[in-house]
Amino acid sequence: MSRIRGGSLPRQRVRAGAPDASLTANAGLVAVTELCGRLGVIGALDAAVGPIKQRDRGFGAGELLCGIAAAQLAGEDFLTGLDRQRADAAGQQLAPVPGLASTTAAGLARRITPAQWRAVEAGLAAVTGRMLDLLPARRVTALTGGPVTIDLDTTDVEVYGRNKRGVAYNHQGQRVGRPHVAAWAEAEIVLAADLGDGTDDPRATAPDLLRRALAALPAAARAGRVGLRADAGYFAGALARAAHEARVSFAIGAKRIAPLWRLLDGIAGDAWHDAIEMDNAQVAAAQYCPDWWPANTRLLIRRVALDPARISADPRSRRRRTLHPDQRTLPFPELAQAGPVYAYSFILTNLDLSTPARAAAAEHWYRHRTTVENLFRDSKLGAALRHLPSGYPQVNLAWMWGALLAATMAAWLHQLTARTAGEDIVHGHGVRGGKAMIATLRWRLIAVPGRLTRHARHLTLRLPPGHGLLPEVLARLRTLPAPA
Repeated sequence: MSRIRGGSLPRQRVRAGAPDASLTANAGLVAVTELCGRLGVIGALDAAVGPIKQRDRGFGAGELLCGIAAAQLAGEDFLTGLDRQRADAAGQQLAPVPGLASTTAAGLARRITPAQWRAVEAGLAAVTGRMLDLLPARRVTALTGGPVTIDLDTTDVEVYGRNKRGVAYNHQGQRVGRPHVAAWAEAEIVLAADLGDGTDDPRATAPDLLRRALAALPAAARAGRVGLRADAGYFAGALARAAHEARVSFAIGAKRIAPLWRLLDGIAGDAWHDAIEMDNAQVAAAQYCPDWWPANTRLLIRRVALDPARISADPRSRRRRTLHPDQRTLPFPELAQAGPVYAYSFILTNLDLSTPARAAAAEHWYRHRTTVENLFRDSKLGAALRHLPSGYPQVNLAWMWGALLAATMAAWLHQLTARTAGEDIVHGHGVRGGKAMIATLRWRLIAVPGRLTRHARHLTLRLPPGHGLLPEVLARLRTLPAPA
């Protein structure tokens, strides 16, 4: 008979040794540094913004924003995270901006003028143009061949300090700042942005934001068809006229106002046609052009059949507000017996709706406006735009741009280092082979422990087993030419 061991060897006691300054928790910042170097991010931002101090010494605007973005990519959520990064001796040799302290960052941000903050957009545009220059020709064609889409949207960032300036209470009673962003949807890259407060109406500044976003598009993207998407918060003729004057196709959500409900009653049953890739949804086109809108504006309507059992009885619920007014006020038992129940959405557009197929294609394109919401999610949950850390609006503006730059860096990295086959990216750095969100990119690429050693005048970064993505990304970045 075989003998069964009754016990096992005792586990050895582990001793905590002396701190090792050659270790870092964020070895993947070397990839961010390499990306910034190959694209010339700091130089482009400094050239666009110009000097922010009288003496040409210390950090400039490019180093300020890249330093904040790198800290947020590494998982820091407050300005003091810059000090934690600064205390990492090995990590500072890998970071794109070593030595940036929180007090220094706040002081520099307060020196930047409003005109210089606008110039940040020109710097990022130059970097995006260089990114396109480094991509294969077929991939560039896929991104710029059209339609190139600009998404406009806002998001509220809640704050809690009573003395913070530049914030206000929104309609939900939250004290918030309100980033207003224009993004290139296909590339998931920020083109232009403002920071307002909770009472700011985005319709007032949307035409100017659109013009700045168009100026920030690379020349190759502006040469083809450009489209604008915006939700019902932008339901105003000024934005539509600005898009029309710039020869940009637009699709803007319309508020559910009484004239649209009256028009809906006149649409025949055979005018509805199935939507693309959306169950129980149909679309129809109608003639409707509000005052002061471009003359070629038409109305696109989508209706989605709903199960009455899944509609809340609360009249304030978002889904119930999309119902026809005749059904919206019905109690729940009567609603279940009211026949087909539809949720309606209205879109004003100058796109071609002459055939059912083109109307369905226009609605399908507009429905993917959620790309900009994905960018907001990444900026908040991946970077640190989920709060504004300072009482000074200029410092919060720098923090916002740092978060948006972090999301844009993730997009640049995806375009330059994901494996491609022709015009399509076939494998990115996400869990399922797509574009990695910042949180995924952090644990797979950036927050990787490593030991930095020096031998024969060379720095060597030693990583734990199983972290092969960082060497792979570094190798791909280093095949790219450095900026002239």
